[in-house]
Amino acid sequence: MTDPDFSPSPDLMATPLVWSDADGRIQGANPAFCRWLGVSVRRLLGQPLVSLEAQGEALAQRLALPVTDMTRLPRLTLALPGEAPRFADGWLSAVEEGGWLLEAHPVDEFQGTDPAQVLPGAFSAALKGLAHELRNPLAGLKGAAQLLARRASGRDADERELIELIGAEIERLNTLLEQLLSPAPQRPHAPLNIHAALERVLRLVENEAGWSVRLLRDYDPSIPEFAGDADRLTQALLNLVRNAIQAGATSVTLRTRVEHGLRIAEQPYALALRLEVADDGRGVPEELAEHLFLPLVSGRAEGTGLGLALAQQVAREHRGTLSYRSRPGHTVFTVLLPLPVAEEAPEVSDA
Repeated sequence: MTDPDFSPSPDLMATPLVWSDADGRIQGANPAFCRWLGVSVRRLLGQPLVSLEAQGEALAQRLALPVTDMTRLPRLTLALPGEAPRFADGWLSAVEEGGWLLEAHPVDEFQGTDPAQVLPGAFSAALKGLAHELRNPLAGLKGAAQLLARRASGRDADERELIELIGAEIERLNTLLEQLLSPAPQRPHAPLNIHAALERVLRLVENEAGWSVRLLRDYDPSIPEFAGDADRLTQALLNLVRNAIQAGATSVTLRTRVEHGLRIAEQPYALALRLEVADDGRGVPEELAEHLFLPLVSGRAEGTGLGLALAQQVAREHRGTLSYRSRPGHTVFTVLLPLPVAEEAPEVSDA
């Protein structure tokens, strides 16, 4: 008596699968792939497999190469024309009959490489080098701000407010530099209102961007206070908004939402904050996607490449994550942070 064949049918598998003939025309897809992509199998049949790649050319370039073993295709963006894009890490393999099998592992957004794990020495050295370079010009700015403040008594209220804002930001940067040059234990977290931090970010950016950029608010007023470092979060969010403007955005939206039953960095939380910085700029260059969060990686000749690395570090300090999704004209950086449940007071952390 022969053993029964327990090979699973593609139709029964939860992993999205699509396959093509030797010419690269789609011959079938399992129900999991159709549900994930949001289309019927009838719409897929006969389409070129490469037509599913909504951004980049990783799939097309791989199909043009000779048949080899299974190949990983990270950061795929797949969609039919006119449909919403889906994101996945893909695995492409040749089938015996001739043709290709694409296995998609869906992700909501792309996580960045953790610089603390990849380049801890370089990250620390880069930050300390930058801190040394900034100390002298900041000292000059601090003196000028103090002189302006003494002369501000006869000025209008808006002008005095801006002068006070300059002084406060210089003090915050000086504190940050001292932390980089002489690392100290992280400050205890205190209850904060995330929308107050966002309004401070917008106030700062409005003076930099002027009339050329629309800054939009889309807040969820139900978000409770939570324990955190308001200065560190302000700096991280300011970096994200400035990056959007420097990428050519004409519109930047700050959006907050409450999420229920979410996993953050593999830990389950009953309640979480989803904070998005969305823009209509050029998007993340494909050649930077794999290394976007590493220090000294920048898409601009004058950039330091430290803004995203710092933003990711701040998210991690608050037990959260920073991820992104991007295509030209629509980029979203997402910060996920755990929130206290209704009956809990905001925790104060001494970490």
